[in-house]
Amino acid sequence: MSGLAVEVDSSEIVPLVDEGLGNASYLVALGGGRALVLDPSRNPAPYVELAERLNLRIAFAVETHLHADFVSGSRELAAFGATILAPAASHLATAYRGLEDGEEVDLNGLTLRALATPGHTPEHLAYLVLDGPKALALFSGGAVLPGGAARPDLIGPEQTHPLARELYRSAHQRLVGLPDDLAVYPTHGAGSFCSPGAGGQRTTTLGRERHESPMFTTVTEDAFVHSFLGGLGTYPPYFLRLRSVNQRGTRLYGLKPPELALLSVDEFRRQQAAGAIAVDVRPFADFARGHIPAALSIALRPAFVSWLGWIVPAEEPLVFVRSPGQDARDLVEQCLKIGYENLVGELEGGIGAWQAAGLPVSTIAIRQVDEEPQGTPLDVRQATEWASGHIPGARHVELGSVRAAAAAIPAGPLTVYCGHGERAMTAASLLEGQGRESLAVLDGGFDAWRSANRPISIE
Repeated sequence: MSGLAVEVDSSEIVPLVDEGLGNASYLVALGGGRALVLDPSRNPAPYVELAERLNLRIAFAVETHLHADFVSGSRELAAFGATILAPAASHLATAYRGLEDGEEVDLNGLTLRALATPGHTPEHLAYLVLDGPKALALFSGGAVLPGGAARPDLIGPEQTHPLARELYRSAHQRLVGLPDDLAVYPTHGAGSFCSPGAGGQRTTTLGRERHESPMFTTVTEDAFVHSFLGGLGTYPPYFLRLRSVNQRGTRLYGLKPPELALLSVDEFRRQQAAGAIAVDVRPFADFARGHIPAALSIALRPAFVSWLGWIVPAEEPLVFVRSPGQDARDLVEQCLKIGYENLVGELEGGIGAWQAAGLPVSTIAIRQVDEEPQGTPLDVRQATEWASGHIPGARHVELGSVRAAAAAIPAGPLTVYCGHGERAMTAASLLEGQGRESLAVLDGGFDAWRSANRPISIE
């Protein structure tokens, strides 16, 4: 329910992976019954419960930088007694120990050393764990990832090039004396919009990156900056607000998030009339068969929160429609994870209650890969996906740009597709909400099209 996959083995470093956002946090056993958690997500329950299972007390919550893609859970863990360790330059509006470059923290036998590694953000610190003089692990945040580094363009356009240069210098100057066999534990990873080009592995070694990563192998700083910035794709607009949210802090919920209020059909309609956005989180095929007119389809899955944050402004009131088997707590936790607090409630009885009240529903056609697309194919995948191949004759508009680019999308019937179907249905629901008709979604998306050996264009 937390959305975090916990991998417990005999190691003293336990990763907790958020597959939806593509991030990892870590619980580290320190000895003496204490632990630290590095870059925790907002919900403290997975960390508290894991620590209890391992008979540990969380003594420290450690931040590598001000996060743009999720609300930090350090303040939640501080409420359970943890001391927050963070870059001094993050200027948190809460009690914390601010660390400078080279500063060390005694971990009861181990030592945590802060290493200034700006680039992803100006204040960024990586953390070296030492046992005496021996380096045991590097928690790299966004400074070093498998195959790359985290993007430097989240602060402002005037800082993008300077921060990209800092990324290169951090790798080549700040980490130069560390051994090749040093284990590296990054926060961002595959699937994160903070980490374009990152490989599929969650962890790596410094030696592997020195031999394989363009950040280390590119000969000149200028060449790296040109290549790295040229490969950056788009990112959700909510990234631009969460740094300040994490700096000032936000509401604490503890171990139990709030429950969604149950709304009668009449109250649901009143909320819609007052401006609430109806978000239908059912599987896209269920949405296609019948949904509330003007509802937005974002299927509840690990990636739900990224697309909610991409498409819906954070301050908007939200009302939800879900299937009985879908986890309401997971829905709430995902929303809170990126700072979406205005959760008005959900339709009691779901779409069945709406239909039983005699209210109209809309439908969207589903096309199979053995059928010809209806009208113009519209590809709403990311640019890198489009570049690897697409349906002949398709137009390309990333899902995050569909609303703004709607006027440029060809008139007439459309068959919308993505990788599997979920993003395509989100796009179709956006277009339907703007009055478009004759919409269809390709079942299975481009993956099914390719598997069926249908024609493919590459440009």
